[in-house]
Amino acid sequence: MKILNPPTVWTVPEQFRTIYTRALEAPAGRTLFVSGQFGVTPGGEMHSDFPEQLGQAMDNVEALLFASGMTLKDMAKTTFLLTRATDLPALGEARRARWASDMPAAVTVMVVAALARPDALIEVEVTAVRP
Repeated sequence: MKILNPPTVWTVPEQFRTIYTRALEAPAGRTLFVSGQFGVTPGGEMHSDFPEQLGQAMDNVEALLFASGMTLKDMAKTTFLLTRATDLPALGEARRARWASDMPAAVTVMVVAALARPDALIEVEVTAVRP
């Protein structure tokens, strides 16, 4: 994959360069679309706090990637939907700890009024491409 951050678009601040890029060009290959994942355990339980929900949602995404024979390096696009703007710093910390990369996925983060599950604080959606 190839990162596209041309100088004609604002420069990504240093603290975000391992977790954010504007565009990622992926060669033709296998594509995996991971639907939005909540912080729901394999047993169907939802964690109550944001860090636990986010960690479980990331676990779920990773499990789906690995089930398809892909890895974190194959992530081309991630979308994070949060219900509280106050959780943005915790999201950044978790992404730096688990998904930082020399070739980070293109990322969208949105704060929304609600998600499909009323108890959900975060939803994570990923598109991955393996050449």
